[in-house]
Parts: sequence; structure tokens; C-alpha cells
Amino acid sequence: MEQKYDITGMTCSACTAAVEKSVRKLEGIGNVSVNLLTNSMTVAYDGEVLEPSAVIGAVKSAGYGASLHVKAGSKVQVEQANPMEEELKEMKFRLVVSFIFLIPLLYVAMSHMFGYALPSWLSGMENAMSYAFLQMLLSMPIAYVNRKYFIVGFKTLWKRSPNMDSLIAIGSSAAFLYGIFAIFKIGYGLGHMDMDMVHRFSGDLYFEAGGTILALITLGKFLETRSKGKTSEAISKLMDLAPKTALVLRNGEEQEIALDDVVIGDTVIVKPGQSIPVDGVILEGASSVDQSALTGESIPVEKTVGDKVIGATINKNGYFKFRADKVGDDTTLAQIIQLVQDASATKAPIAKLADKISGVFVPVVILIALIAAGTWLALGYSFEFALSMGITVLVISCPCALGLATPVAIMVGTGKGAQNGILVKSAEALETLHSIHTVVLDKTGTITEGKPVVTDILTDGTLSEDALLQIGASIEKPSEHPLAEAIVEKAKTAGLPLKEITNFNSVSGMGIAAFVDGEGYMAGNLALMEEEEVDLGIFQEEADRLANEGKTPMYFANQEKVLGIIAVADVVKKNSQKAIDLFKSMGIDVVMLTGDNKRTAEAIRRELNIDRVVAEVLPQDKEQEIRQIQESGKKVAMIGDGINDAPALTRADVGIAIGAGTDIAIESADIVLIKNDLLDAVTAIQLSRATIRNIKENLFWAFFYNILGIPVAAGVFYLAFSLKLNPMIAAAAMSLSSVFVVSNALRLKFFKPIHA
Repeated sequence: MEQKYDITGMTCSACTAAVEKSVRKLEGIGNVSVNLLTNSMTVAYDGEVLEPSAVIGAVKSAGYGASLHVKAGSKVQVEQANPMEEELKEMKFRLVVSFIFLIPLLYVAMSHMFGYALPSWLSGMENAMSYAFLQMLLSMPIAYVNRKYFIVGFKTLWKRSPNMDSLIAIGSSAAFLYGIFAIFKIGYGLGHMDMDMVHRFSGDLYFEAGGTILALITLGKFLETRSKGKTSEAISKLMDLAPKTALVLRNGEEQEIALDDVVIGDTVIVKPGQSIPVDGVILEGASSVDQSALTGESIPVEKTVGDKVIGATINKNGYFKFRADKVGDDTTLAQIIQLVQDASATKAPIAKLADKISGVFVPVVILIALIAAGTWLALGYSFEFALSMGITVLVISCPCALGLATPVAIMVGTGKGAQNGILVKSAEALETLHSIHTVVLDKTGTITEGKPVVTDILTDGTLSEDALLQIGASIEKPSEHPLAEAIVEKAKTAGLPLKEITNFNSVSGMGIAAFVDGEGYMAGNLALMEEEEVDLGIFQEEADRLANEGKTPMYFANQEKVLGIIAVADVVKKNSQKAIDLFKSMGIDVVMLTGDNKRTAEAIRRELNIDRVVAEVLPQDKEQEIRQIQESGKKVAMIGDGINDAPALTRADVGIAIGAGTDIAIESADIVLIKNDLLDAVTAIQLSRATIRNIKENLFWAFFYNILGIPVAAGVFYLAFSLKLNPMIAAAAMSLSSVFVVSNALRLKFFKPIHA
């Protein structure tokens, strides 16, 4: 079974590695995925061997908090406070308190550097103890409100899984402890009238360094958390789309009830301008519905009796009643939110690189800090100088940016996809999609509309086109064949009334015959015409031409001759040509895979300039075709309807279900496109490429920052260039690096597909 948990106390990718390591030790554990951005963990485990309490216990033993995740939109979660808001509120309090005490602390500690005057009771060697003691008192509230760094940092250090908090805790503790040591030295100097000692240690108290480190890191975490909150705006906006109440008809009366109280079978009333509360089917009335928030379609869709409506879409101008078919977690909106959240909680393969590095990064940094301090002491420099070098290495090396580089981009990318009607089920699918070499397209319902329509009406002049269509639709009306339905639909669209027929007769595999206004007519294929020995006249060549164009010609004749042909075809969607051209311009091979006959498939291939077509394949054979392309060393994306193509979608490196409508939970697909538009598959690939490019930028800056920062902090360039970092500057730089990475990821919110 699979279970999601909320994790607290994580601050960097070393934390996620520690949590994963602790949970993986449990018996019966399968896959474990911890996400720093969403503060969540997804665990697959054997429910007969393990209880959720054991998983929570393992997380707590690693030094972090854990609880079972509550689904978005549930009553329990609605009653709870938003964790992100609570975290921001608590962090803001810490930040305000920190700076209230930091500002006077910095004034007292650095006034001599800027020539500012201090009160007489703090000036001079004789008041050195008061000067030092005041700094300690001002630093204590800063240390207290930020005690979380010390509690978590030393606890994880004790568990041999040090994290970012460990680096902060060691660095700031060293500064505070050295300050206390300096106070004792000042007291000793005053007692023994050693003013040189008093002067030296009065200038090296380090309380301001420890306080500044904590305050600046808290500022950075506050900005980072606020930015992280923006990454989930797409989900928040989706959650806000659904109305809080619904107007239902119960016992013949209209009642306004809470959304959670709507049950399947309820008759729901929707007035002009209102949001549709749940999914269902219209029973009475008609309207145009704005579905742009869920599907990205800019034009409202006309809905009438029998049509499906989706919860959270907006009724524009009509009044209608509908039957509730899907409520609660089963609605389209709820499933979209769940898919986006699940994708955000998964890890892209590229993130595993950062995790592996972070697992050893913090212990290595602590070792480097010790070596740096020891080396400077061995070179004859003062203890204060060596301590400063060690503290700076610890502070500047915090791997926050490294841990955030991938998840923030994945969160923003999947959220942006949802806004465009593209639902990405996993971070792995989003990453893999950017490196696809070949796109395999199903024909029916993907490239074409998926239902036959009348394309051509040809007559010999005996009847007009409308007259032929009217007679044809009249005799085809009793037939249930899809081609017959297309002809009847065409007559309805043309406003032609159907005539009464008599003596209807169906000839299996060939066609039909019936009488209209006392005259006999036949409709069917070439075999029926030959069977009845009807003269084809001029229509044999026309029928061959239409067949070569991928159309199905149906002959209409009386007892003597063929009166005309009505051609029916599954027509190409309006955006298919553009999408295929865009795939090719992106360097992607396009292959069409269809169970249709070779002649029809070849006609579509010629029309759309597709690279290769494989026709007359059964659903179970499509998977084999995908496998063969993969064996040639190419990564494959399969785009189909998610039902007949399930084996092929599963076999492909990325399976994309197109035209899913409200059925978004297709298990076999990695990516679900809500709209019935092949251009969205192009958008998905462009989004994947933009997201991976963003992740690589983030990782570069995170790695580059640490690679550059650690040698400078350790003093590698001090002897040659006198280049040395102050611990306070290191703290500011570390905080800004995380804010920079999150801000860079937020640029993805401005992603726009290029369909030119």
C-alpha cells in the first residue's frame, strides 16, 4: 500500500536524505520519496508488516516530526490551519524579535568602527565588562527565538545525520561560546590590571556574529518560505474555483447546502453566472459554460440536455438543472488537484543527483571547517582568526539552495501544466519528456476527430445534393452503423426533414434497402451494387478517388442506376497538422500507429506529411511496435486515447492520454491532456524542456555557489590576495542563494507555449 505523510523540521536536502535513510531501515518498506518543498513523504510498504505509527516513529527518531497526510479539500483539512501560513506567521515573529535585538546589538558592537558614540557606562576599558555583558544579553533573545536551529541541528548531529541546522547550530554556538569565554578573559584582565587582554577580548566578542547569522538565516528562510508558497498558487487557485455551497432540489424544494453534503443523484440547480459545484449530466435547460480554468479553452462550450458538466466551471448565461454524478474526491477538479500534488511530491531522476551529494555534503563541510580552523592555528594565526574561518565555512555551506533546486521547478512546472489543461502524474514523466526522440500517435481520436462525418456528396444530376442527402438519411435512419449516423447527422445540420420509409431491409456486410414515397432505394458498398447488378455509371472512378483520400464512399441507387455517392470519413482535427509540423521542427520523429486499413492510413500520412505509418495493428500489437522503436535506442512518447492504447501507453517512456475530458484518472498514462487537442502534447514537451532547463540553471547556481564559496570562506585566497569572508556576510550570502534559486524557478510561471 502507499501512504502520504506530512513532515516537519526539514530545512535542506540533507534532511530529506536523513528521513529517507531512517524510514528505509524498516522491514516491509518499498519506495520512499521525501519532498523538501511540500514537506511531505510518500511511502510504499507492506501493510501486513508495517503500521503507519512505525513509519512516524522512524521519522521522529531521525529528529523530525511526522503525521498522516490529510487530503486537500477534506472537512478535516478545512478545519485545520494552513501549515504554510502557520509557518510564515511563526517565522515572521522570530524575524521581528531577532531584528529588534540585533539592531542595538550591532550598534553596540560596531559603534567604534563607524565613530558612533556609546553611553559613558559602556565606554572605556573600565566598562569593558558592561560592554561585553550587554552584548550577551542582547544576543540571548535572538538565540532563544531561533532555538529550533540548535534543537534540530544538534539532535541530527547526534544521530549522525547532520543537516543545514547542524551547520548553523555549530557555527553560531561556537560564536556564542567564544563570546562567553571572552567575558571571562575580560574579567580576568580587569582583576589583574591586564588592559592589553581586556582590549583584545573586548574587540573579539563574536556575540554580534552569532546573532547576525541567526537573524539573516531566518530572514532568508522567511523569504524562501514566502516564495515557496507562491509555487503552489496554481493548486490554491484550483481549490478556490469550487463554490462552497450548492443549490439542490430535495422534496420538491430548493435548498442551499454545503458542497460536501451534495450526494450522487441530487438534482442541482445552476443559475446564470454561478460556478457549477460538482460533475454531472444536464437534465433540463441549456447554457454556455466557461471551462477555461480547467481545460484552457478560451471559448465557452454550449451545453444542453444529456451533456456532461464539470464542477468548478462557470455557467455563463443560461439556467439548467443537472444530476450529480461525481462528488467529493471523485470530481474532475479534486482529481486534478490530487494529480498535481502527487506529481509535485515525486522526484525527478535529476533530483537524485542532488540527494546523493547532500547525503555526504554536510559531514564533509564540518570536516573542511575543522581542517580550515586547524590549519590557520598551525600557521600561527590567532584562535579568533581560526575560529572565524571555521564558522564562515559552516555558515556559507548550508545546502538549502541545493535541496530546493529541483522541487520548486517541478512544483511550478506541474502547476503551470494544470493551468494549460496538462496533468503531469510524476516528476519523472516531466523530466523524461524533454528528451523524447520519437512521438507515436494513435490515429482515431488523436489525429482525427474519432467520429465519421460526411465530407462529399456527388450526384449524377437526377437528384440535387439536398434531395440525395434527404433520401439517404431517411433510409439510413433505422441503421445503427456509425456511417449511417454521420449521414443522418448531416441531414439534421442541413435542416432536412426525414421522410417516412417502408419495407426496410438490412443486407449484412453490404448495406440496406427501403422504399421512400413508393420508390425503392438502396444504400451500400460496391459489393451490394454488384450483387444487385446496378450500373455504376460515372461513379466507379470517383469512388476510387475518394477511397484513396481515406474516405469511405457509400453508393445510393434506385433499381436501375447509381444516383450518387455520399462519402464519409473520420476527418483530421484542425490542429493536428500544426502539431505534427511542430513535433518535426523540434527534431522529433512522428510515427502513426493505427488499426485502420492501409489505404486510409496512407491517405492520412500523405495529407499530414507524417514520417512513417504502421497500419492494421491490433491493440495488443501496438505495444510491440513501441518496444521495437525503443530497442533502436530511441526514447518514445505514445499519444493515444488511453483505452485501446493502454498497453502501448504503459510500454512507452512517456504515455500521454489525449482527449480524456472528465476521465482524467487513466492509470496507464503518465500525462493526461484534458482537451481533445494534439497541440497540448506539443505544449507538454515545451513545458518539460523549459522546466528541465530551469532545474539545470538552479543546480548550476547551487553547486557553483558552494564550490566558489567554501574555498573563499576557508581562506584559500587569504595569503595571496587577503581575501577573507566575515561570518555575517557568509550568512547573508547563504540566505540569498536559496531565495535566488526559488525566484529563478518562479520564472516558469511566465511560461507560454510557442505554436507559431
